[in-house]
Amino acid sequence: MLIGITSTIPSEIVYAAGHTPCDLNNIFINDSNPQHYIEKAERSGFPVTGCAWIKGIYGVLGERPDITKIIVVSGGDCSNSIALGEVLKHDGHCIIPFSYPPTAETAAVESSLNLLATEFMVTPEAIRPSKQKLDLIRCRLQELDRLTWQEHRISGQENLEFLVSASDFRGAPEGFLETLEIFLETARQRPAKPPEIRLGLVGVPPILSDLFPTLESLGAEVLFNEVPRQFAMPWAKSCSLAEQYSHYTYPYQFSRRVNDIETAIQQRHLDGIIHYTQSFCFRQIEDIILKREIDLPVLTLEADRPTTVDGRTLTRLETFIEMLRWKKSSK
Repeated sequence: MLIGITSTIPSEIVYAAGHTPCDLNNIFINDSNPQHYIEKAERSGFPVTGCAWIKGIYGVLGERPDITKIIVVSGGDCSNSIALGEVLKHDGHCIIPFSYPPTAETAAVESSLNLLATEFMVTPEAIRPSKQKLDLIRCRLQELDRLTWQEHRISGQENLEFLVSASDFRGAPEGFLETLEIFLETARQRPAKPPEIRLGLVGVPPILSDLFPTLESLGAEVLFNEVPRQFAMPWAKSCSLAEQYSHYTYPYQFSRRVNDIETAIQQRHLDGIIHYTQSFCFRQIEDIILKREIDLPVLTLEADRPTTVDGRTLTRLETFIEMLRWKKSSK
């Protein structure tokens, strides 16, 4: 059975139960016309000023009668997801709430995982082989990430596309691993292309479809995709399932994300940070802490609906990259 998910959840449990997780965000944004899902949701009553991702998920489910059971992340994501779950339940969907605990203590995380495992009637013994299989893929994604920032053989957009798919492994872990291995082998044969300006992209995956090629045309490359890398959880093999999800920074205090970003800045020798924030999202407020804590130039970008980089945003990107170029040359 296909199990829709509204955010990254412990997919090891869903696969162990013999079901297939399906990230509704990826269906929405990878559609050739994602805007029509938003319009569909707005015709159903969703506000114009609501989050595009929430509306996109609702629109997707309106066209996917094969997805009737949805895991809604009700803690560690956003209050919009809670309201979305209520609307979907009213529409007749079977809603399974999953909540990350308020803090990342391993015991608390384990309790949340156990509740989900009980819902799917799977034991820790049954989950173990599923985790081992996905751990292997996560290790290969770590290699993909290394080839991006250390050897410069993989673009920032390619990096994001693979890492963000770790939320559900495209519904077919074996096929995803095979595709990944072929891609890695091809990438290793490419000539290295060290960028002039080294960037980190933090925040939720951007809804701007041409952000990465725009940055590349300006002489910059994204060598750190913060949240997609968190989806991939490259540390998974070295710890238990509960520890794995306690190290996952996205659902917990923003300070944990800041620590992860600072580590990446040092390791990957980043020149600047782009912070993407989704319009009407509470995470926009976290930009205040980021700019106070990060000792690196930060450009905040905001967008509402699926679109391309407009003239105003392009000018801001050009100015930011030129400033980083000047700063780097003056050292």
